[in-house]
Amino acid sequence: MPRTPRLDLPDLSGRRALVTGGSDGIGLRIVQRLAAAGAEVVVPVRNRAKGEAAVSTIRRTHPTAHVVVKDLDLASLGSVAALGDELRAEGRPIHVLVNNAGVMVPPQRRTTDDGFELQLGTNHLGHVALVAHLLPLLSAGEARVTSQLSIAARSGAMHWDDISWETRYDARRAYSQSKIALGLFALELDRRSRAAGWGITSNASHPGVAPTSLLGARPEIGRDRDTPQNALIRRLSRAGILLGTPESAALPALFAATSPRARGGALYGPDGLGNLGGAPAEQRLFRPLRDPAEADRVWRVSTELSGVSFTTAARTP
Repeated sequence: MPRTPRLDLPDLSGRRALVTGGSDGIGLRIVQRLAAAGAEVVVPVRNRAKGEAAVSTIRRTHPTAHVVVKDLDLASLGSVAALGDELRAEGRPIHVLVNNAGVMVPPQRRTTDDGFELQLGTNHLGHVALVAHLLPLLSAGEARVTSQLSIAARSGAMHWDDISWETRYDARRAYSQSKIALGLFALELDRRSRAAGWGITSNASHPGVAPTSLLGARPEIGRDRDTPQNALIRRLSRAGILLGTPESAALPALFAATSPRARGGALYGPDGLGNLGGAPAEQRLFRPLRDPAEADRVWRVSTELSGVSFTTAARTP
């Protein structure tokens, strides 16, 4: 059994955290650790039954955990706005936001409710809209916002001529683009927060490679069985060869989101060979994330596509 590196989280009592994609896989491990450290964790999910089952799993080991399930479909900008309305009405500051949810390489091109290529809409634009709708709460909580990327963002580029891949669809390149876009947005959020005094610290993380549901059977995206890659990843992970486990893969996001040593505008990932597994550490920004002009363009295009604005000052709710 591979050993999980040790990571001690600070006391998060009295803090409110929100984790997308927190009902299984790496996201569930992030929620478990945040709740065990004393945070109240909001887990917005597309499948309410799956979310409630995740809460039951957490409470078996942490009976006093405070985990709240909300409804959210990141592939629907209307659903994102509804969650934003609900949380702003509650008026409680958010101290930690982990943009973790994602979908990966559907067998055929699919679109969101709003007509965007599914990976761009879910992995990126849904999170852009979520941050915008929660901006007053994040500002009030002087929040740490951590966006979960992928080693797929090491290469590739924004497909500006056809950002939604309406022609010559390439699912893997579209996935890479969605994670590059999210990373550029995360870096630009940190820059703009510092310039405007929003009080938000934004950074990025990636989990390396570990067995998750991303490459497993996902009927909602048209995949009815596990991919061959998923089976190989599981075997290598169980053997402790190069790759991480869901527990170790959660650590970079946890470090980025909670550690006093983590900083804005930085990227955190596993420190093992090829950054595929290991303990969390700061890493050099992936090459596609290094151009501030590209980050500014992603910000402008993404806010336009998602129909949100960051021009109003963040206000205490």
